[in-house]
Amino acid sequence: MTDIQHHYIEQGEGFPLFLLHGNGEDTSYFAHQMEPFAKHFRVIAVDTRGHGQTPRGEAPFTIRQFAEDLLAFMDRLGIEKAHILGFSDGGNIAMLFAMTHPERVGKLILDGANLDASGVKWKIQFQIEIGYRIAKLFARKSPEARKNAEMLGLMVNDPNVKPEELARIQSPTLVIAGDKDMIKDAHTRLIAQSIPGAELAIIPGTHFIASRNPGPFNEAVLRFLL
Repeated sequence: MTDIQHHYIEQGEGFPLFLLHGNGEDTSYFAHQMEPFAKHFRVIAVDTRGHGQTPRGEAPFTIRQFAEDLLAFMDRLGIEKAHILGFSDGGNIAMLFAMTHPERVGKLILDGANLDASGVKWKIQFQIEIGYRIAKLFARKSPEARKNAEMLGLMVNDPNVKPEELARIQSPTLVIAGDKDMIKDAHTRLIAQSIPGAELAIIPGTHFIASRNPGPFNEAVLRFLL
């Protein structure tokens, strides 16, 4: 069992749909998704360990741990199976969860996910790497620096998935990204090509298409789910 109690919000009725936010974010990222999706599903947006109102706890601060946290959270709610939509680090959590617990996933939506740090455009990743190294230097003396180092470390050291491992995903999958995403286009396409039968959708916008271009994003997701 997990050592934390997740904070979450939910809306709607029907088959469960989990929404997993990105690095350093919380459930509010999905402000433009809750109501439209709740017309069709029981939508549950959850704060990841150490994010939003969910405590950090004592377990490792890794994408793999977050995937196991999700399993424990689903068990706590008595949910056997759900659709899962994950954005950025949330997409990486969803990806690993679908690989390790395929029987618990209905349909899978990976929004701006990546297999490892090489999937991020260099200009962005360079800034992340520098920030991570600086935060690590001060982590022993500053709780804030330690928290920053953990957060940035997720984008430096995780999730480290090999393309061939994606063959373990059994769920119908939609891979979605912005046409100006911080994830390299070739990397997004590699993910889609490596998941059996996966669909690919490229939406106009940046990495943050769900919040900044929600109309086309929501339309693509609902078309896939319904």
